[in-house]
Amino acid sequence: MRREGEVVLIYFQDQPGVFARIEAIEPDIKKDWYRVTLLLLTLPTQPVTWILRESYIDGESFTMDGKPVRLEDVKRVSLEYDPGESISREGKKGPGRSGRVIPFKKTKETNK
Repeated sequence: MRREGEVVLIYFQDQPGVFARIEAIEPDIKKDWYRVTLLLLTLPTQPVTWILRESYIDGESFTMDGKPVRLEDVKRVSLEYDPGESISREGKKGPGRSGRVIPFKKTKETNK
């Protein structure tokens, strides 16, 4: 079963809809059902609580108002970074190097 703190992608009508973080999973009064509090990662963020079976929490499709909904894992990205390696401003070609680093420079604003 998923755990609190995990991020999921919520599919609505078989289309990716919104990312959410699992805030809490608590047993419901109904046997084998759980109260799942999700923080929808929208602007602004929105907390929602759904009552779901364990299989639904783990990714099995279910319906809300007759429309299919599904929770999908969001895999963690492993950033392969060697702290001893210097980063060139021109960028490097090769594995893990798809572009170049562009420094952020503050510019003076002029009034017209």
